[in-house]
Amino acid sequence: MTRWCPALVPAVQLRHDRVRDTDLLLLPERVVVLEGSAGAVLRLCDGVRAVPDIVAELALRYPDAPVAAEVPAFLGRIRAEGWLR
Repeated sequence: MTRWCPALVPAVQLRHDRVRDTDLLLLPERVVVLEGSAGAVLRLCDGVRAVPDIVAELALRYPDAPVAAEVPAFLGRIRAEGWLR
């Protein structure tokens, strides 16, 4: 089985809105406001890191968070939306 190394599709951009102090996904004709650490997760989706590597990095940053369960599920939802390849 091939390891999935997620990356945002070319039409989607991750930006930080300084006014609202939140991360945004800029899509064609749509803006998605990200909550919590979603932006931190998506910043690690560079097409080089595989999902287990992303989980490991986030587990170091957020040792008390349930990243092993939540991050793969979150990435799967974003992929299902067509925003990750």
